[in-house]
Amino acid sequence: MKLYNTLTRKTEEFKPIDPKRVKVYTCGPTVYSYAHIGNFTCYIYWDLLVRTLRANGYNVDRVLNITDVGHLASDADDGEDKMEKGAKREGKTVWEIAEMYMADYLKNFRELNMVEPTHICRATDYIKEDMELVDVLDRKGYLYDTTDGLYYDTSKFATYADFARLDLDNLKAGARVEFSSEKRNPADFAVWKWIRKGEDHAMQWEYKGRMGYPGWHLECATIIHNILGETIDIHCGGIDHIPVHHTNEIAEIEAAYGNRMSNYWLHNNFAMIEGEKISKSLGNVYMFSDLIEKGYTHMDYKMWVLQGHFQSERNFTFEDLAAAKQRLLNYRNFAALRWQSEEQNDFEETKNKILEQLNNNLNSAGAFAELDAIVNNGAPSKKFIEFIDDAFGLGIEESTPDISDELKEKIKERFEAKKNKDYAKADALRDEILQDKIVLLDGSEKTIWQYK
Repeated sequence: MKLYNTLTRKTEEFKPIDPKRVKVYTCGPTVYSYAHIGNFTCYIYWDLLVRTLRANGYNVDRVLNITDVGHLASDADDGEDKMEKGAKREGKTVWEIAEMYMADYLKNFRELNMVEPTHICRATDYIKEDMELVDVLDRKGYLYDTTDGLYYDTSKFATYADFARLDLDNLKAGARVEFSSEKRNPADFAVWKWIRKGEDHAMQWEYKGRMGYPGWHLECATIIHNILGETIDIHCGGIDHIPVHHTNEIAEIEAAYGNRMSNYWLHNNFAMIEGEKISKSLGNVYMFSDLIEKGYTHMDYKMWVLQGHFQSERNFTFEDLAAAKQRLLNYRNFAALRWQSEEQNDFEETKNKILEQLNNNLNSAGAFAELDAIVNNGAPSKKFIEFIDDAFGLGIEESTPDISDELKEKIKERFEAKKNKDYAKADALRDEILQDKIVLLDGSEKTIWQYK
């Protein structure tokens, strides 16, 4: 199994620390608003990662975090907390919107038939552990105090620039973050924020005799250290997290505990809509409810995502979604043949080719090409369809149950009616069968059924 590793900028063979427990961390959502379809692109790819690891016989211990505090509007460690912003917009408390949006996110996560993470961790459940990490960094001399908060002195961490290939010498004030007069270096970041006089912030905790709250980057470092322990195998996230969020996580963990944070880093590219960035101002923010209104399902969207590669920028169009829907229907109709034929095939050679493609840096597009090549070449076994569902999580087996004996008898009766040229009876039976969302394909020997 080979993966492109952001750490080395190379595609490398995956070698787990412990095959019995592959430790994976995937950056989760900030639950201050409803997640749109573009937000879920990365989680579909990381689900594919987990499924591919399992297909290779690995046991996966995966953490998904939920950010419900501390994510400010700006990477400069200033601006309004996104949770506070969402609460004001909805006229609710920050705790209420966290529950509301987290529930919606997890509902869609599960509707996408994704493997349940081993641990789903809310940032606010790890405040005590955050403080313990701040203590370690402070004791080791990495932090300094300002009126705004405790900041990490990036000049103290010699390899700070390495992960994102940052040019710190030319990183002038304002080039990456808005420069504060109290910051020693432009790249310095808040590990713990103080509540300033007159500041309205519902989420706050006492630390060293003052009220405050954790910086955004701290939660991931804390959760990883406390749940997954020393060096993890794989850390996943968006490419926008490379220069700031993930760079800062590395600085916190590696300075505090002296071990490499992760051996492999996977980063997904963005999804666009009709060639433009997803933006409320452009009116191109689609929720799954919008897709459902247009006749599409969560699985249709998942199919569209998996037709591309996690490192490629994706451009969503409804024409492409329609094509993905049809491709998925083709797979479902192929799967339905397992109920209609006594001669079934395990397609062992195709299974090996599909896994080979997935092991090539999660090349799901190549894997689908292998599947396309055999869709019209006989009936699959139940075992083969189970393999496809395990690999991609498209719910094909579940969506193609065997039809009732009564319906099968109607299909046979209609076939005989057509054979005897009793077209009125055949048409009447066809209309009854169509009501069950089944369409018929007539052959010379028999009629087979497909799903609409």
